Formats: sequence, structure tokens, C-alpha cells
Amino acid sequence: MPKPDLVIRQREQVIKPGEVEIKPYFGFIDFHKITRDKGGLFFFYNEKNELLFVGKARKIRQRIKKHFEDNVSPVKNHRNEIHKIEVYEIEDAVEREIYETYAINEFKSKLNVDKVFFER
Repeated sequence: MPKPDLVIRQREQVIKPGEVEIKPYFGFIDFHKITRDKGGLFFFYNEKNELLFVGKARKIRQRIKKHFEDNVSPVKNHRNEIHKIEVYEIEDAVEREIYETYAINEFKSKLNVDKVFFER
């Protein structure tokens, strides 16, 4: 696996004089740092650094937001557990597919039900 291009964590914003307050998005204030127009993978982790979910997308930020808003997302009942998001920018669709399947099985993602080759 490559190294993540971006890691964001839930955190409180410390506002310094002259700074603008950023409205938290499900506890994340660095959401704006996630690339808008690039494809890639994203990993959701809990506070114990256990992998909850692996996803891929042609537009990463848009897909991550959908998981926080959508009622059919596999993480819908676990949104409050997500503490860290790792983002990997991978433009090639085939490469994304390979990395996603590998990560789900190698790191034993808890919420992915497709592409699972290990026993739960």
C-alpha cells in the first residue's frame, strides 16, 4: 500500500485572533483539505485505530460526504465511531479496485461486506 496523501482526525478547532471559525463536519474541521476532483481510496478508522471501512471513488471528497449523509451507507450506524480518515489519491480505476480489495482483506475492514475473502 502507498502512504496516505492526507490524514484528517476529529478535533476541536483552536481559533487564534484573526482566524475564521470552521464549522465542523461530523467533528472534522479539516474536511476542506480532501481533494475535490481526484480519484482514490479512503479508509475510516475508529479511536482505537481499527479499520472500519475502505472505499474508493472517482471524486474522493464527494464520496466521503455521501457516507456521512446517506441512509444506505454501510457506515450509517457507525458515523459517530469514525475518528480518522486516510485519503489516498489514485487516479487509475483498476489500481483503485486492486488496492481496495487488498486493503479490505489484508487489514480486515469491519464494515465492508463485498470483496471479503476472510472469515469474520
